[in-house]
Order: sequence, then structure tokens, then C-alpha cells
Amino acid sequence: MSGITIAIDGFSACGKSTLAKQVAKHYGYIFIDSGAMYRAVTLFALQNGLIENGELNSSHLIDKLNNVKLRFEEKEGYSRIFLNEVDVEDEIRQGEVPNNVSKVATIKEVREKLVEEQRNMASSGGIVMDGRDIGTVVFPDAELKIFVTASKEVRVTRRWKELMDKGIQADIKEVERNLLERDLIDSTRLESPLRKAEDAVVLDNSEMTRQDQLQWVISRVEDVLVSKNLS
Repeated sequence: MSGITIAIDGFSACGKSTLAKQVAKHYGYIFIDSGAMYRAVTLFALQNGLIENGELNSSHLIDKLNNVKLRFEEKEGYSRIFLNEVDVEDEIRQGEVPNNVSKVATIKEVREKLVEEQRNMASSGGIVMDGRDIGTVVFPDAELKIFVTASKEVRVTRRWKELMDKGIQADIKEVERNLLERDLIDSTRLESPLRKAEDAVVLDNSEMTRQDQLQWVISRVEDVLVSKNLS
């Protein structure tokens, strides 16, 4: 094994993916964006008419899961996800995908498929993965588990700015509604709900810069590496 496994969980718009990418880059670890994987499956469902008027045909999606092939590829220093050999990294961040991903993520068969793939990707160690059930389900034995949170106001503003920066016009009230709806679905779903692992450390980054939170995590990673004589 080369390096440790770092599991980063938390609510939407807490900057989990940004943080995970920073940590992976700092240590030369592999970054796996689990959220992108669920978004890609959601895009597949939309492309195949399995989501209409906000209703997901879960049984048909389950039947077609074998037709979903996912992989990551590094491009210009960034990890991008491919759905059936098509780069969909940008497409999964907009349109109807964000509004429907939580519905897809509640499906047991979808989660089982992606968890298996995630574990395969991480089999050699030196992994940073973010999501909602990484420390509780995907990697319950991860050497470091971090649960990221921030105030609702900060998260809503972050998500709204993210969309506006991408040229996507968004009403901040609608952003808040979508965010709270996703929080509810993620926290109450039967399959692998969002929750803090008992041995996870909490990072509230409401008042922190990206550099502040990176240094916060590095400090904890170094403690683990020292304890395992890997530093």
C-alpha cells in the first residue's frame, strides 16, 4: 500500500470536492469524485428518458446499469469523468442533473455498483475520496475520516456564486430550496444516508479560506502518517 485512505463526507456546497482535490494534489494521491459518479448515472438516466417530469423510473434504470461505464481521466491536472467514453465532467454540473441526482443516489443497486467500483479504484491506497457515505460505507476502515460542514447561508451563497461564475443564471431562493431538499433526501434515505462516522473529525469551514482548510487537513494527515510511520 502506498499512502493512506482519506474519506471526506459532508453536506452539499461545503466545498468537499475542492478540498479533496487540494489534499490529493498536495500528497500526490489519487482523487476519486464519488459525487461525479452519481451525477454521471443521473445523466445517463436523463439521456435515456428514465426521468420525466421529475419522476425517476428506478426499475428501468436498474435494468440498464450494466450499460453504464464510468472512468476518470486526468486532463491538465484535473480529474474528469467519462460516461461510456464521453467526457461529461461539465455536463453533469448543470441542467437537470443536480436536481435529480439525490433521487438516483437513493437506489440500492446504483449505490452497490458504484461502491464496488470505488473500492476497486482505491485498492492500491493513496486515495482521497469525497461524498456522503465514504467514511461510513465505502471505506469504514479509512485511516482518516473528515466530516465537512458549514452554515446554510454560507453554503447557499457558495452554490449560487458557483453557478453564476459558470454563466448559469440562478435565483438564490431556488438554490436554497434545492440545497435544503437535497440535504433532506441525503440525510433520510434508507440506503447509506448522509451521517458522520463516529471516528470522523468535524471541519466547519464557514469562516475558513480554501488555504485555511487545506492546512487544517494537512495537519491531521501528518498526525496519521506519523502514527503509521509513513511520513
